[in-house]
Amino acid sequence: MLYHLFDALYDHPAGPYAYKDPLFRGTCAILLGFFLVWFLGPWFIRQLRRYSIGDQAEFDHAQLNVDNADKRNTPTMGGLLIMAVILCNVLLLADLSNYYITMGLFCMVWLTALGAVDDWLKLTLKRRTGTRDGLKTHEKLLFQIALAMLLGFYIYRHGEYNATTIGGDQIDSFRILNVPFYKTGWRLDQVAFFIITILVVTGTSNAVNLTDGMDGLAAGCMVLCSFVFMILAYIGGDRELANSLLFPHIPHTAELAVLCGAMMGACMGFLWHNCYPAKVFMGDTGSLPLGGLVGYVAICTRQELMLFIVGGVFVIEAVSVIMQVGYFKMSGGKRIFRVAPIHHHFHLGGWTETQTVTRFWLLAIVFAGIALATVKVR
Repeated sequence: MLYHLFDALYDHPAGPYAYKDPLFRGTCAILLGFFLVWFLGPWFIRQLRRYSIGDQAEFDHAQLNVDNADKRNTPTMGGLLIMAVILCNVLLLADLSNYYITMGLFCMVWLTALGAVDDWLKLTLKRRTGTRDGLKTHEKLLFQIALAMLLGFYIYRHGEYNATTIGGDQIDSFRILNVPFYKTGWRLDQVAFFIITILVVTGTSNAVNLTDGMDGLAAGCMVLCSFVFMILAYIGGDRELANSLLFPHIPHTAELAVLCGAMMGACMGFLWHNCYPAKVFMGDTGSLPLGGLVGYVAICTRQELMLFIVGGVFVIEAVSVIMQVGYFKMSGGKRIFRVAPIHHHFHLGGWTETQTVTRFWLLAIVFAGIALATVKVR
């Protein structure tokens, strides 16, 4: 809204004004997002306590249930505050006529609703029946895949429209899958684009959800992931920067830097209240849309493979669960790790929760540094 207000106030909206720069507005979104969540957090936590929206997490390991007994009834669904602040930031600072911003908000609302339904079912069923079952895995996957198919269809169609309108060296940009450490990418057809979109959206949303198992772990990793993709979105959306760094230039995706900045700021503010000992959890209401949004930005900027580097911690967490479940079924009940996701494995091995989270943050910093290094090493 502010972006369009400034456009209306200035006589020459195409002039070199600071508000025209998506990176400047993304930085503003970081600061505003942090302040809003930090300031509104105590009031929001009181409201969650007032309506008895408390976590009743149970683990498949007796020792974990003992270690986390003091966390019972900690307010959850804090993702509602994160998403509300991201929405507010984007509406205030982003160019709302930008197609990628509109689709990003659609993605956020869809996954927030899915996560909220899952969290609410867990809370209400626990009180009524004593079981903590939300949506089934296949039910969540169904909605995630449906969203990914919609995003894939409209992003690909918009890319073709841009190619027809802009022409020149931009014709095939949206069909290029950027490959880290390699100066040219892989060309994709429509089927491959759809498959990658489904894998990225469902994979990242579930990976962040799996990582959200210790105080501050998912929020801290999301801060770093959002920052890197804010930079990547800005580079890919700027013709000169993209061409000089051998990135696929996707017109208008620089505006996604504002969305990434809003995510980063909101997660920083949430981390203030979510660090050990946590006063609130984000729940599926926060983890599903945060992961989905990062995946969405990666798809729009053609940086899906870069996501494996930037989100290295999320990848490790998801792979640990896949390995554990697969080996458990094939071996007739044997396990690779003490328990999965892998952060609980290290916790049971003697690391304190604070040590585990801090060390995983350090890994996230390393992965972020490697990802940024690939910008020049090609």
